Amino acid sequence: MIPKSCDVLVIGGGPAGSSAATHLAQAGIDVVLFERAIFPRNQVGESLIPHFWKFTDMIGVSEKIRQQGFVAKAGGITVWNDKVHQMNFADFGYTESGLHVERDIFDDILLKHAESCDAKVFNQVSVKAADFTDPLYPQVYYSDKREQSNSNGTIKCQYVIDASGHSTCLANQFKSRQTVSTEMNFLSMWGYFKNSHFVGVDCQSHPFEALADVKPVTFVMSLEGGWVWHIVLREKTSVGLIVPTKRTQGMGRQQRESFFKQTCETLPHLNALLASAQFIEGSLQFRPNYSYYSTNICGENYYSIGDAAAFADPIFSHGVQNAFFNAGVATLAIKESLKNSKNRVRYSQLCESRMQQFYGFSRALSLGDFGSNGVNPALVKNLMKSLPPLELELILLASDMTNRSENFRQLAREAGVLSEFEDNFSGRSSEKAEGLAF
Repeated sequence: MIPKSCDVLVIGGGPAGSSAATHLAQAGIDVVLFERAIFPRNQVGESLIPHFWKFTDMIGVSEKIRQQGFVAKAGGITVWNDKVHQMNFADFGYTESGLHVERDIFDDILLKHAESCDAKVFNQVSVKAADFTDPLYPQVYYSDKREQSNSNGTIKCQYVIDASGHSTCLANQFKSRQTVSTEMNFLSMWGYFKNSHFVGVDCQSHPFEALADVKPVTFVMSLEGGWVWHIVLREKTSVGLIVPTKRTQGMGRQQRESFFKQTCETLPHLNALLASAQFIEGSLQFRPNYSYYSTNICGENYYSIGDAAAFADPIFSHGVQNAFFNAGVATLAIKESLKNSKNRVRYSQLCESRMQQFYGFSRALSLGDFGSNGVNPALVKNLMKSLPPLELELILLASDMTNRSENFRQLAREAGVLSEFEDNFSGRSSEKAEGLAF
């Protein structure tokens, strides 16, 4: 039975919400989580960089993830404007691999872990609105769809965490969601294939059956005005296109699907990987104008985290890492606020600054937004000053692979840290003269 009150109400059971609930439950805080879907549920975002392990270590779920046997990836290979680049995580001191995960299974592990830590989890319960009239005890209105006849209810809490992802529950209520303003907006479309070849760490194409013997990489390539991803999973392969919205303007679903398939068939390298593959009918999904941010992330009694706060271009696989990071800083602020309520506004302000740092860094790195679209350059520069030189070099290498390194160099130059790692970068160049062996 859903309780009438709790200390913290979490909206959404993805990585941000489940890890936030785990942090709080492990601290002995009474936390309730509402998730509108039944888990496991389909979700995109299968590429995880090794940074995420430090966050799963913090909540004690890393071993459960290892036991699942997800595909371990060694790094990334890009073909950008006909130039081939490679990045291996081991070259930068990482002892843990990145992962290619089925997000439905990965997210389910995290949510079950939260429940095992005594978070009260309720699936098929969707939040309709939150009333903050009483600042000490906000009231959340929900719809319980666990039974055939829906029932509505309310729950009181001291803090609300919005981890509702792209639904942006509180941002929509506050009317604070802003679509990122650039010269062009983008549409993300993705689908799944059976029996695709994959790119190995040796820069060669391998049949799907070789996955047990050859460690793969995330494969990314440029497309006119956008880019493509190819991520091999245990039973299928995720392929996504990021294209300017105007290229599919006026198309219906069937026309978009034809566009997707035709693009996959005609793009060099990608068509070779998919030559013997079969598209999984009905798997194609879309997300228009996917980059956005909220102008109202944190308040004295609410926190929007992960994709509920902002979403940048996914090219550097920051999404899940950002969700874990946001969950960590938001729950730290809440834990301190519960101890000392007089300072809770200050704690929320500090939390928002940290979250804006990470979001601004992702935006500036991917699309060069240095003073717009919710990016505060001063916060980003402070973040860069705190990062170790080896990690800065890794980020520069990743941005160089997609011809976006000048965005990063400009920030590093203004932050006064460029000289700390740029010399090493020239000796660890990512460009591969020999190219791909497909």
